Amino acid sequence: MTLLDETMGMLFIGVLIAGILYGVSCTQVYFYFSRYSRDPMYMKLLVLGVWVSDTIHQALISHSLYWYLVTNYGQPATLALLAPTIIIEVVIQAVTGLLVQCFFAARVYRLSGQNWYLTVPVGLLIAVEFAVSTAYTARALKFASFAELTEVKALSISINAFAAAGDVCIAIILCTILQTSKTGFQRSTRLINKLMIFSLNTGLLTSICACLSLITILALPDTFVYIVFFFIIGRLYSNSFMATLNARKGLHDGSSSGDASLSLQNMHPTANSANISRQNGTHIAIQIDTTKDSQRDHELEESESAYKGNTKRHMV
Repeated sequence: MTLLDETMGMLFIGVLIAGILYGVSCTQVYFYFSRYSRDPMYMKLLVLGVWVSDTIHQALISHSLYWYLVTNYGQPATLALLAPTIIIEVVIQAVTGLLVQCFFAARVYRLSGQNWYLTVPVGLLIAVEFAVSTAYTARALKFASFAELTEVKALSISINAFAAAGDVCIAIILCTILQTSKTGFQRSTRLINKLMIFSLNTGLLTSICACLSLITILALPDTFVYIVFFFIIGRLYSNSFMATLNARKGLHDGSSSGDASLSLQNMHPTANSANISRQNGTHIAIQIDTTKDSQRDHELEESESAYKGNTKRHMV
């Protein structure tokens, strides 16, 4: 690759992918307001806040691309300079991450039975990531060229490290809580397994993206390859957040035939039940009728035994 491919080419790819994911996010926001009009106002404001920060971020990185490739077209010297918007976007993306991660941290707090020992470490990781992003932006705005960014390289690395750590921590805690809530019944176990996969996926992509950004900034420091991954972290946050909200009706409808209603709220691990009830359609939780579940499992076992008995008689 030429120098231009490694820098402006990577910037172009990052903005392009971020734009595609922004379109997906806008579609999810429209879908949310169309189907969940009864959600409480604070949830609607949170969705609106995430969408606004996402929109501002997309506008900033698009302006950066325009500034380099159109406004200063034919002036190679300007490619080494820092467009102000390419620095400001860092803190705006941090706002998107802060809103989304706080939502998932609140879920950890509810599902863990208000366990501060689990919630506080998650909250600290989220707060430190936002603080580091703000510090990076404040310092980098004083620089004029990309070469000067080496002075804040440690902060750049820390942003990605704390982002990945926070997402992984949230995913592990949620999966652990769901695992300890299993009743041993087939239907409830299948439903909880689906929720575990769903919870894992909400933080998996952002964690991978943050790790890739961290790896490329260390392995390829003179290129903008890391920018490709960094630009789309915010989009992955907003899309995972909206996917979580928009999946509620699908999960609930899919579980209604099994006498289980979905939510992930106010669920506390117990020995005999997975306690997840659907309240106001705002969060995701499970209420599983263990009596009916046990009866179905017993009937299933009897059917299997009868089938095996008939098979043996036919073989004789």
